[in-house]
Amino acid sequence: MYKTLLSTIYLLSTILFGCATEYNITTQRKEFIYYDTEKEVRIGKSIAKEIEKKYKLLDDPLLIQRVTSIGKRVAEVCDRRDLDYEFHILDKDEINAFALPGGFIYCYKGLFEKIDSDDELACLLGHEIAHITAKHAIKKLQAVVGYTLIRVITGVIPETAQVGKGLDIAFEQILSGFSREDELFADRLGVRYAKKAGYSPYSMIDFLERLHRIELKKPPRPKSYLKTHPYIPDRIRTVKEEIGERIDFTDYINIEERLR
Repeated sequence: MYKTLLSTIYLLSTILFGCATEYNITTQRKEFIYYDTEKEVRIGKSIAKEIEKKYKLLDDPLLIQRVTSIGKRVAEVCDRRDLDYEFHILDKDEINAFALPGGFIYCYKGLFEKIDSDDELACLLGHEIAHITAKHAIKKLQAVVGYTLIRVITGVIPETAQVGKGLDIAFEQILSGFSREDELFADRLGVRYAKKAGYSPYSMIDFLERLHRIELKKPPRPKSYLKTHPYIPDRIRTVKEEIGERIDFTDYINIEERLR
């Protein structure tokens, strides 16, 4: 039944959009992508519009300018420069950030309470930009959503009660996080982008260790940065490998004990 459903979704998606094999310069692999850039941006705009109906944007011009300036600088060295990247801050105390298809990046206000420098922010924004350049969000959506939802979020179906529901589903899929492989890939690429933009990639390690040290003392919170990302030891090892930092046995021992 499940295989039949997936086959149906694949067939219907192919009929609607056409099935194109393209070489993804970021992942360096040939991939099936049902959406061209124009449709990807349209999907991102639709989801962004719904998000901003439900959640309040932070009114802090200085912080917004800081995020936009650093984000644009990192985006200028990324693998997809055909997109107009937008950076927004939601007025929520959660420690999280996420990227929508088409270049839309949102950070929660609570994240900035844990960031100590522009270098750390550049690495985190690089991580979200990497999800976009690798097309993680759009590939996840095309893998899990059906024909009707695809039509709704791309605007093929006129705005009805289905639109809000469809966009909610799409947003929840993105907010639930990506695969462990995708997240670690975004860590590697994120610090690479940050370094190319002139920021210190070592700051990502500082941020991860500080954040985990703080979070260990608190009860788990829904949709937190830690909850939607791989285990900290894996992420630190991945970043160290990317920047050529020495890895020893302490990177494999229990992280809770090492960071106390």
